[in-house]
Amino acid sequence: MPKLTLPDAAIVPLIEVGLMIYPDCQMGMVHGITDLFDVAGRFAVEHGRRPMRVSHWQLPAGGGFARCRDSHPDEPAGNSPAVVIVPGSLHKLLEPGEVEPYARWLLDRHAHGTVLASNCGGAFALAATGLLAGRPATTHWYFAEEFRRRFPRVHLQADRMVIDDGDIVTAGGMMAWTDLGLRIVERLLGPTVMIETARFLLIDPAGREQKNYASFAPTLTHGDEPILKVQHWLQARGAGQVAVAEMAGEAGMEERTFQRRFKAATGMTPVEYVQHLRVGKARELLEFTRRTVDQIAWSVGYEDAAAFRKLFHRLIGLSPHEYRQRFATPGSLTEAA
Repeated sequence: MPKLTLPDAAIVPLIEVGLMIYPDCQMGMVHGITDLFDVAGRFAVEHGRRPMRVSHWQLPAGGGFARCRDSHPDEPAGNSPAVVIVPGSLHKLLEPGEVEPYARWLLDRHAHGTVLASNCGGAFALAATGLLAGRPATTHWYFAEEFRRRFPRVHLQADRMVIDDGDIVTAGGMMAWTDLGLRIVERLLGPTVMIETARFLLIDPAGREQKNYASFAPTLTHGDEPILKVQHWLQARGAGQVAVAEMAGEAGMEERTFQRRFKAATGMTPVEYVQHLRVGKARELLEFTRRTVDQIAWSVGYEDAAAFRKLFHRLIGLSPHEYRQRFATPGSLTEAA
């Protein structure tokens, strides 16, 4: 019987991560995550592993995607990258008409076993493939309303920083590529290399959430004038307790009708909406004043400080104390009047 030999390491394709380049995509993210994977590959070599191949893929004028950058051009290439990442954009989202060739290419990669990933607004290109229908995904919180309008069948969870759903991974905000990169390194090269990469780049490998950072941006373009009037009234009166009956009176509606129309217009119940306004004011006070958490709870209308802490953690993902430690501005910590 002939002796069985393993293929020479030099002809075994490297693990490849590809980035899909398109007009106006976020090149800062593309270059940053390319460097992250380069660092991870160097640590992998130290552990006796092969480095990671990073490629950039572009759609030429003549059609047909091709590598426009390759970290290891002299190495044999596989049929398809292990992972393809769609960056976000600093300027505009891919529109339905222009996204079609990119969506087709992504579908083809997925059919060949490639894991698809996106950062920020890149989720719009992934969703255009139809692969996200009925599945969880995230994108930048700023784009959440538009994403839900375009892709109502996707289970959007815009407060999440990264959602790893096996063959599809989505990441949220502009800088969530660091979280996404570490998640991919962990999947392809293991947790040890991921931790070493995070330490070298001074990136916190612990899970973060977008709701730690997102500002409350209420829907104001719904066209329901009485509801919009109440929204403006709530904003003008500042944080504090307000009864649903009082809001309904401001809108000139019966209470049950008001609650139904408010939820239809804003996506929230009146109580949830006011909670977001009050917590938003509390965040400002935590960032810019030295008031205690109890004093802040009282100033935004919560007599029970424990209930305020619980609500704050649910909406923001951090306790008030943790939020202040992370986001307070030292030069602005002056005693509030």
